[in-house]
Amino acid sequence: MLGSQHDIVLPNFKRLRTSKKRFRGLRCIHTHLFGEKLNQDDLTDLVLLRLDMMSAITMDKNGLPELVYSAYLNPPYGKNKSYWDFLKPLHPSNINIDFQVFIRNLEMEFSRKVDRKYEGERVEKGILIGITTKNLTKEIESLDELENLAKTDGIQVVDKVVQRRPKLDNKFLIGAGKLKELIISSMYLGATMLIFNRELTPNQVRAICSKTDLKVIDRNQLILDIFANHATTEEGRLKVELAQLKYMLPRLVEKDDSLSRLTGGIGGRGPGETKIELDRRRIKKRISDLEKRLKKIADNRNNRRKNRLKSNVFKISVVGYTNVGKSTLVKRLTGQDMIVEDKLFATLNPFTKKMRGLWPIDVVVSDTVGFIEDLPEELLDTFKSTIEEIEYSDLIIHLVDISSKDFEKQIESVEKVLSVLLSKKIPRIFVFNKVDCVNDIDVDILLKKYKGIKISAKNGENLEKLVNLIKIKVEEYVKIKSGKSG
Repeated sequence: MLGSQHDIVLPNFKRLRTSKKRFRGLRCIHTHLFGEKLNQDDLTDLVLLRLDMMSAITMDKNGLPELVYSAYLNPPYGKNKSYWDFLKPLHPSNINIDFQVFIRNLEMEFSRKVDRKYEGERVEKGILIGITTKNLTKEIESLDELENLAKTDGIQVVDKVVQRRPKLDNKFLIGAGKLKELIISSMYLGATMLIFNRELTPNQVRAICSKTDLKVIDRNQLILDIFANHATTEEGRLKVELAQLKYMLPRLVEKDDSLSRLTGGIGGRGPGETKIELDRRRIKKRISDLEKRLKKIADNRNNRRKNRLKSNVFKISVVGYTNVGKSTLVKRLTGQDMIVEDKLFATLNPFTKKMRGLWPIDVVVSDTVGFIEDLPEELLDTFKSTIEEIEYSDLIIHLVDISSKDFEKQIESVEKVLSVLLSKKIPRIFVFNKVDCVNDIDVDILLKKYKGIKISAKNGENLEKLVNLIKIKVEEYVKIKSGKSG
């Protein structure tokens, strides 16, 4: 390979790597014409390309070899440990090293350290990346929520990185230098994926993937994956698949056009159809099929709803941000067993249970999927079936996690989605949950502001007051119904 006096362009060596526990099997030996030692670009390439060794030969005034500076990868001893180490600079005639033995021992040590650090772990390991042009504190808080989403999806978070920039990078979203740092860090942390807290454009995905073998996903893809894992009903699974396909369609990229021609040639005139075009056509057909199946399911649900509306039933829907304790509250009110987990989107599919106690008419309570800020547009349709059920409610309980430092922001997010998707105004009660975790004085101020009540769904504190409020609403409903029938 030839380069200038300033740099040399290395080809793509990714296919030469034999396994995750081995180096690339290549040494890079090049010349430095001005007597300089290994520079930062040399060391970065050593790590990014996972080379066996990076060596630079300096020249004397006659153009003859003078000293050889060499660096090799350092086994991962900790986050603050240097990623590389150096051999003693020597004249080429004085180098006496059994390179095969040296590299074999280094690879064994590298593998042993990684295996010990992540022994028995089969989960994905991710680095979370937040980028903002505004308040750094808000981005850090948003990254905390992203961490909860990652844990819900079974991903082990090994590092969190936040960068503030004057403007977002059109190509990599973050700076090219920062991306290099992340890729280097991923090798020593055992990370298998980079998770961005912003939506990545198709071009950004392609650009980042060209620099690393790591999986690259954004916040929306993570949420879609959580929904895919938690969907249990046929309708839920179909809607999540539809959302994933719609999100995937504009992001299909073809890495090697020369290998993508699948049709054409003899017996088929024209240039043929690329693999990406075939993939797009298949996805569009699948989307069409899913939409037809979902329409049939929606029609059947509407028929069942019409029959249910004819019966004299008072329906309550519990709504709120994800992981605020909705399932725990419904369990308290109905005495029914259900999934109660300290995870985001633990309840993805809505269900309805009859409320216990003596009532003038039947009272049912519906648990709903948790809301979240900046919900992917592709998932709004997945929420619509839940919202449709809420729209036919006689009372909405908006449950709020008062222990969350972002609870007012969460209230705004839920109310925003409800205002967009609900066609009518439904009476609601603001209920502040997890009151046992906060200061009573702060809660009392909020109760006046939102005209709500405080409870602890976990230990049942103040639950009777909520039941009494529900009874008042039921009695008002019965009076109105009896007045209409009279």
